[in-house]
Amino acid sequence: MSILDQNIDYDRPVKLAEGIFWVGFADLEGRLQCNPYLVVDGDEAILIDGGSRPDFSTVMRKVLQTGISPKQISHLIYQHYDPDLCGSIPNLESLIDSTDLKIISHAENNPFIQHYSVQSPLLCIDRMERKLTTRSGRTLRFFHTPYAHSAGSFITYDETSGILFTSDLFGSSGAFSNWRLFADFDHKCLACEVAWPDRPDEPCEDTGTPCPWSGMHYFHRKVMPGNRQLRHAMNVINSIGATMVAPQHGSILYRAEDIKAAIIRLQSMNDIGIDGIADAASVPE
Repeated sequence: MSILDQNIDYDRPVKLAEGIFWVGFADLEGRLQCNPYLVVDGDEAILIDGGSRPDFSTVMRKVLQTGISPKQISHLIYQHYDPDLCGSIPNLESLIDSTDLKIISHAENNPFIQHYSVQSPLLCIDRMERKLTTRSGRTLRFFHTPYAHSAGSFITYDETSGILFTSDLFGSSGAFSNWRLFADFDHKCLACEVAWPDRPDEPCEDTGTPCPWSGMHYFHRKVMPGNRQLRHAMNVINSIGATMVAPQHGSILYRAEDIKAAIIRLQSMNDIGIDGIADAASVPE
């Protein structure tokens, strides 16, 4: 059965695979869509990119709807340090209220994350051999994607499900009223070689719907620092062979052909960040 065949209720957690849930806030009113994820393994739970302070009540309600209690959350993973990921850390620490709670990120991120966290130890993925193994043996592996978009950015791969949590990578913006959790690219989109529209919400002449590549292009052009950093990150991701890509913004890619097409598109972008500024070549080295 296709993942799209399930009756999705955005007011409840959405199961992506065994023990993996989307616990985000479906915002169709114009903000940037954010997607926290929960990994549940037995009596242990791990929250990935837990979300902003305004979204905390929604995220925590959905966490509880999966059947776990706050004290079962053993780790909070933050793949970079933006407030849309980290803003709810004080709320989470207060509700979980456990001296065993740990925050996992990268040493480059932790000096910023410490301005949110007031009590939990901040761990670095490099000192964990870039992996986290639960008490029952489930393993999450971390892959460094430097400067995509922060110096300490990384992505998280769940070996059991094959899901890759990519934070800002593969993110998209625009066309909020048309947002859906699972991307459903028209076959014409996969083969399209037409330059993307300047506006993410501009309908495609062939499909009549907003161009998915346009929203992805717009987001990466604004968020990522340059072409080289994005291409390096895509090379890292391509080597992993994930069966599903779950970004922190936009929609989840669950088909192999969509993931492949998105990697190719992102690798081909040549106007990302500073490289998109017309006079960038005149900037002193």
